[in-house]
Amino acid sequence: MSGSPTPEAAVYVISVAAELTGLHPQTLRTYERLGLVTPGRTGGGGRRYSYRDIELLREIATLTSHGIGLEGVRRILDLEHRIDALTRRNAELQAELDAARSSMRPPPALPSRLPALREPAPGQSIVVWRRGR
Repeated sequence: MSGSPTPEAAVYVISVAAELTGLHPQTLRTYERLGLVTPGRTGGGGRRYSYRDIELLREIATLTSHGIGLEGVRRILDLEHRIDALTRRNAELQAELDAARSSMRPPPALPSRLPALREPAPGQSIVVWRRGR
């Protein structure tokens, strides 16, 4: 394997996560206890934070620094997750709709050697004569 870990890979210990976010390790534990962030765990039970966890912690820190309480932060994060889920679902449904519309389109008309005709008026008929082959 080469390259850097994925954004979901839980690789940062709590002290590094605290340093990267500017938060105290006890604050990270509190946020976990409140369910705002869920770090991965090692076999021995140590916390490991991913890049996405770090970004989430930074967002929480920004919201709280603007005077939003933790319950408000929880609600904002929940609404953001719902928006993301609805946006993904909307894109899926739009793709399905586009595929359905595409499959319902008539095939392109074959070129005709007949002269162009206008639509008949209601009650009129059209007779097309073809030469024998």
